[in-house]
Amino acid sequence: METVHWKVEGMSCSNCVLTINHFLEKKGMQNIRLSLAGGDLSFDINGQHSRNEIKNGIEGLGYQVVEDSQTAPPHIKSGNKYLRYLLICLPFTAILMLHMLDHWIHLHWLMNPWVQLGLCLPVYITGMQFFGRSAIASIRNRIPNMNVLISIGSTAAFVYSLTGTLLNLGPDYLFYETTAAIISFVFLGNYLEDVSLRSTQRSLSKLVRSQKVMAHMLTYDEHHHEHIFPVENTQLRSGDLILIKSGEQVPADCKILWGNVSVNESLITGESLPVEKTSKDHLLGGSTLADGTVKAQVTAAAGDSVLARIIQMVKQAQGEKPPLQQLADRISAIFVPVVLGIALLTFIINYLVLHDLTSSIMRSVAVLVIACPCAMGLATPAAIAVGLGRAANNGILFRHARSLEIFRNIRQVVFDKTGTLTTGENRIKEWGMVKEPRAESEGRKTEVGEREIDEDEFKRIVYSIEKYSNHPLAKGIVKSWKVAHPIKWKKLDEIKGLGIRAEASNGDIYEAGSWKGVKNIDRENLHQIYISINKKCIGWIDMDEEIRPEAAAVIQYFKSKKIKTILLSGDRAKNCREIAARLQMDESIAEQSPEEKMACIIRLSQEFPIAMVGDGINDAPALAKASLGISMSEASQIAMQTADLVLMGQGLRNLPISMELGRHTYSTIRQNLFWAFFYNIIAIPLAGFGLLTPAIAALSMGFSDVLLVGNSMRLYFRKIDQSV
Repeated sequence: METVHWKVEGMSCSNCVLTINHFLEKKGMQNIRLSLAGGDLSFDINGQHSRNEIKNGIEGLGYQVVEDSQTAPPHIKSGNKYLRYLLICLPFTAILMLHMLDHWIHLHWLMNPWVQLGLCLPVYITGMQFFGRSAIASIRNRIPNMNVLISIGSTAAFVYSLTGTLLNLGPDYLFYETTAAIISFVFLGNYLEDVSLRSTQRSLSKLVRSQKVMAHMLTYDEHHHEHIFPVENTQLRSGDLILIKSGEQVPADCKILWGNVSVNESLITGESLPVEKTSKDHLLGGSTLADGTVKAQVTAAAGDSVLARIIQMVKQAQGEKPPLQQLADRISAIFVPVVLGIALLTFIINYLVLHDLTSSIMRSVAVLVIACPCAMGLATPAAIAVGLGRAANNGILFRHARSLEIFRNIRQVVFDKTGTLTTGENRIKEWGMVKEPRAESEGRKTEVGEREIDEDEFKRIVYSIEKYSNHPLAKGIVKSWKVAHPIKWKKLDEIKGLGIRAEASNGDIYEAGSWKGVKNIDRENLHQIYISINKKCIGWIDMDEEIRPEAAAVIQYFKSKKIKTILLSGDRAKNCREIAARLQMDESIAEQSPEEKMACIIRLSQEFPIAMVGDGINDAPALAKASLGISMSEASQIAMQTADLVLMGQGLRNLPISMELGRHTYSTIRQNLFWAFFYNIIAIPLAGFGLLTPAIAALSMGFSDVLLVGNSMRLYFRKIDQSV
């Protein structure tokens, strides 16, 4: 299936999201994600309907679709539209409102009902052009939205006034200023809300703007003369050659061919300190060359770059709905019909009690326009947009919005050892060869069949096997033992939790891995890596690991929060106990295969929700089973794909920030939902009892959303515990 990424403009409340979702589901679309805060829509198209058909269908509901969602500036069109409508309506509304000052300013001409009708008509037509069309489309789709309330409320006041004008019933029947005020104030509220929502997207917008830059593309003629052409980075493809100068932004993911540079990767990793890079190192698109010039080869087109995947990941997470939002959505789906019922009941009760048609109509109109389903729909998306945006700015990528909520329940954090608590930089501490009795006097030599293996041949075998592994221990060996003529293998497989098996051209089986794949060894004196030929052990290697400098502080942070820390590794028990003791961790579980790690996570999860931090292939099953899987940016692809959260830089340093952001975001969502429900529970009765005029009610409705978004914006500035 093809995944479509669009931006939808013109949504004003959660019912708009429900309307579009309902339409796409009817068309058979799958994996639908739509963010009210950002307007980003993604879904899998099934092939039964064309893109144009789906696009026309959404626009037929009263919304606008921008197909290039990667580069479209968020909410610019809808923001300008609200402002344009407001500027059209405001002058007429202001003049109409002057008659309220008749006690001080005698404007007898303004009391003429036909003059008021002439001033109100442009405002009413403009309002119905927007609210009315949207209301009719939503009713047709059987999910009435907030615009139904606005349309009915303003139309009731207008028709009542028009009746008074046509029948010459006097000034007591003229409420043209109420119609105009409702429409103008709602446009004002929508515009302010739109501006506020754009602010919640500023971190993501910063990343989006960084996607599109100019690049210096290198080409060569038939005489091998170099030529430089300026091109937009969206035109670059894998394999293209580019020149990047000091101070410029890296236009695409690439590999350095020539030059040494200092790179600022803060946009992607959150790390502000420059990183030194040289030939064969990789540069991330979106980073900036602080110093130096390089020639590089593009490794991924703009749409497939790390930055593009980050942006898409954040957008998809914003489109998801955590459990808290699902309750608000269920209420929003029935909110408009319920409010219509309350408004009708308000009219009936007031008329029976007061015997005053005018007052009864105005109170029911006030009920219609003060009710605000938007607040319930915005409560979660606004907070999530800010939380995910701030996280992305710190090099923290949440794959799922629900992960922000899960953090509040975490009571145990399980860490893999190699590459997670340690830097992944390993050096050979000790090594030895298993010697035959007759070879004892000849130093480091061993025999396999008729073949004698000396020290150099042993290193050649080890290097030839380990150079194909991404495991941190293997990388340490390859870095220490480089040989000129490695063995060419007939077949090579990496086995999770055990090591690597290679088959030579003569059929011999070479293995490098843990003790579990070797027979007849001393279990009392286990080593980290064993090398064997045809199951016969020929030597062993012990590595010395460097613990990440921030690891101890991260463990102490969790201990201060009364969260249990556990070391879970496939390495020897002795090594794991030593590292767990040095870091003062609560528990150490060693010598675990990937399946055993997964079983361990399942068992621990039955006690309390658990977070798992890992980076290797052998961690992937456990990461998938944990309540919250957390991966490092240097992790294997499979580990990153199964994780819920990816730490893009600075090792474990951002893990406490992730937890704090998750908890603060959840707290903000709860505050927003409380305000949304409290506002409607209080405001609707006040309007029903006549304590608020329809104009004030419309203004209150608009500002309730702005207040809610403003509370979400506090997440940008809220102090986060960054003591690590």
